Parts: sequence; C-alpha cells; structure tokens
Amino acid sequence: MAQSAVTRERLFALRETIAKLEGKPAPALAAAESEALVDKGLSAKNESVLRLPLGIPALDEAIDGGLPLDGVTEVRSDLLREAGAGSGFVLALAAMLQSQVEESPSASLPILWIADMVSTIEAGVPYAVGLRDFGLKSDQFFYASPRKLEDALWLAEAAVESGVFSATILEVRGNPKPFSLTESRRLSLRAKASKRPLFLLRQAGEEEASSACLRFLVAPAPAQARPLPDGTMLGGSIGNPVFHLTLEKSRNPAPLSFLLEWNPHDRRFFAVSRSVDPRLPDERAAHSGTPLSASSNRPDIKKEMGALLAFARTS
Repeated sequence: MAQSAVTRERLFALRETIAKLEGKPAPALAAAESEALVDKGLSAKNESVLRLPLGIPALDEAIDGGLPLDGVTEVRSDLLREAGAGSGFVLALAAMLQSQVEESPSASLPILWIADMVSTIEAGVPYAVGLRDFGLKSDQFFYASPRKLEDALWLAEAAVESGVFSATILEVRGNPKPFSLTESRRLSLRAKASKRPLFLLRQAGEEEASSACLRFLVAPAPAQARPLPDGTMLGGSIGNPVFHLTLEKSRNPAPLSFLLEWNPHDRRFFAVSRSVDPRLPDERAAHSGTPLSASSNRPDIKKEMGALLAFARTS
C-alpha cells in the first residue's frame, strides 16, 4: 500500500531529526545539493568533479582520473627516518588542492593537519616558512596535536564532517590498535557525506585493511641539480624534492611505481625519467619488520673498514 503524504512527511522529519542527533547532513540538504548539481549540468555520476588530477597521465589513468575529494587517501612510509618524504608528498597534495580551488567559492577554506603526540615527537611539526617555500599558504594552514590518538580521531571526524576545511590531514605513527578498520570506515563515510578529502599519513606503518580509496607508499629519491636559465645544471646544487611513489592500493592488479618531482613554484608534479634503483626495495624490505622504537629506524649496519694492518710488538 502506498504511503500517504502525511506519513511520508513524518518519515522525512524523523530522518532529519536522527541525522541532526548523529551529526550527519540532513537528507533534505543532501537532496538539494544533488538537484543543484543537476541544474548546473553536473551529473551525480560524474566522478571527475570530485577528483584531483596529479598531472601525470599514466598515474592519473591508474587512479581513475585523480585523487578522490570525497574519500580517504592513505599515504604511508616504511621507516620513520623517511617521514619527511611522506609529509612532503601530503603537503604537495594540499598545495595542489589549494591551487585548484583558488577560483572557486571554497578558496578561503583552510587546511587542517592533525598529528598524534607520538608522531610529533619523532617526525616534528610543520614550519610556517617552509610551508610557504613548499607552495602552501601558511595563513590558510592550521595544525593540531592532541595528546591522545582517540582525541585525534575524534577531531579528524569532526573536521571532515563540518566541511569547514578544504582538506584534513591525519598523521599517525605505525599501526595503532585504536585506529582499526571500524574507525577508518567512519572517516570514509564522513568524507563521502561532506564531499571533503581526508589524507591519512601513516608514518613507519605497514599495510593493513582500511576503507581508503587509494594507498601510496612514499620514499625519498635523489633530487636533481638546479637548472640554470641557459638550460644547463648547476653543479653541486640541490633542486626540487623527488618522491619515489608506489601505488599499492587501487583498481590495478599490480602496484605501480613512479618518480615524481615537486615544483613548489608551479605547484605541480613532473615525472622523472631516470630509472629507479633496483636495490631500493630490497634494502627497505630488510628493515621493514623491525619494531617501531626510537632506534628501530637506525639499523646497526657494519661497514667495511678496508685492509687491516698488523704491527710487530715492541718490548
């Protein structure tokens, strides 16, 4: 039997009340947003509207056109000494997002970086001057460091759900038990509902099941020399940062690896044509199973001392 108009109205009102109690967007507002997109000629099925292309054709094709702006993207590093590479890659994504929305109504929306206390002790905190040199707007960048991981997860969930920030970065160390598949799923649902991205930065962590749409493994790579106006390279100089990027989780059947150079002036990535050192994966795998302690990322590797000389004893 078809529902009467009064019954449907009461049902809609009840759903909106429940949504407000749970802190979720009301169904009526979600429906209004969908109708507005249709009026603008943007189909709800057009995923390119909620994608951030990285500018590398092969990589963008592998990630279905770009990073999802309504979901969770995980970026991890194997070793804590490589935390700078993971942080740098996430900050580059944030800078690209700021560049993309400059002409949109959300251009004034800031970026929020949330780090648990354990991460800040080892990996440090962002530096305002360095953020500007890296291509970010420091006046549109907020940083929070809760004392407990549970507080960091709560803050990340509230930040994504509010829609106040153009992107939220959550930094955790390793694979903590309080951050399981359940918490990951909740963050993913909040990002989907608010149409805001969340970048999960996992420092010195291993692969684990999560609701992230994509997962990248980031490692540092040698930078090239600085180019001169005449096209030559300045010997002994250090150019833009280069990231060794491995796409671990996607729709592709096998991982893909790329070398990407970040240009902070243009706020975009460039593909590096030189080949990746084949010894890198073996060297990284040799220490990937060590415990996550303060000295776990400083393995005691014995170096060859060269030829040994024996001297005769003197009486």
